[in-house]
Amino acid sequence: MVPEPLTRLWRSEREIALRAQLGDFRRGSGDPTSRFTHEGTVTRAAQTPEGVGTLHLVCWAGESEVHAQAWGPGAQWLLESVPALLGEEDDPSGFVPHHDAVAQAWRRFPHWRVPRSGLVLDALVPAIIEQKVTGQEAFAGYRRLVRRFGTPAPGPFPGLMAPPTPSGWAAIPSWAWLQASVDGARSQTVVRAAGYAGRLEEGASVSLAEAHRRLRALPGVGVWTAAEVAQRALGDPDSVSFGDYHVAKDIGWALTGTPVDDEGLAVLLEPYRGHRYRVQQLLGLAGQRRPRRGARLAPRTHLPTRPR
Repeated sequence: MVPEPLTRLWRSEREIALRAQLGDFRRGSGDPTSRFTHEGTVTRAAQTPEGVGTLHLVCWAGESEVHAQAWGPGAQWLLESVPALLGEEDDPSGFVPHHDAVAQAWRRFPHWRVPRSGLVLDALVPAIIEQKVTGQEAFAGYRRLVRRFGTPAPGPFPGLMAPPTPSGWAAIPSWAWLQASVDGARSQTVVRAAGYAGRLEEGASVSLAEAHRRLRALPGVGVWTAAEVAQRALGDPDSVSFGDYHVAKDIGWALTGTPVDDEGLAVLLEPYRGHRYRVQQLLGLAGQRRPRRGARLAPRTHLPTRPR
């Protein structure tokens, strides 16, 4: 029998669009830790400082009232995190669009705010797995590892899984990483991060500069990975995904009609310093992406070949 959930009713002064607000937390359409519906609900399972928990959010289109339910040892922690998760701590004052595309995106999504989950490892592990591989490959690998080594999510959501605990990530054998198409460099970085989980999680309660320093001090974590974490866990409105295969090209195309590299992206976004990630995300929400050409890359395998 499923226990009764803890509940919370939270109202914002702005419209809350759950799919736009939390879409970046879902790692592919088959992410076993997240469920999104077109009816205005989002369900997430996570490992919190108080233990595993499931958070179920309901907010109807065009409304600002969020109904939250939570199950598990981490239920109370998750309910308390709802305003920050939905961007209530973000301050867009001082943000001024300097390009028509940015102004149009801001008009379309004036209520979007930078989220802050407060869960560093929850954002860090999938970001590491996504390093230098296709999204298809990364999502499949993360999905396989969570389903095999994660924790069934508490609550009435069959098949929903929470990711492994830090000790769970550290205990995954090398061959299981390879079966999930995660090479040794990335798996070692995850295991190393799990060993410093406590120190990394403290990054949610220190300055952004210190949190970035702790992330970047971890071998295998560079600018891109730290930014991916800061965008989700730390509520950083300025962390751009430099080093991403698509971001610089897409933003360059949206703002100038021509794709640019990271150096060109830095120049384009300099007028937005302090809000550079806000620009990246608003353009993404507005669908401002350059036309894609060519066939998709086939997923690679990191399994050792058998002797012939």
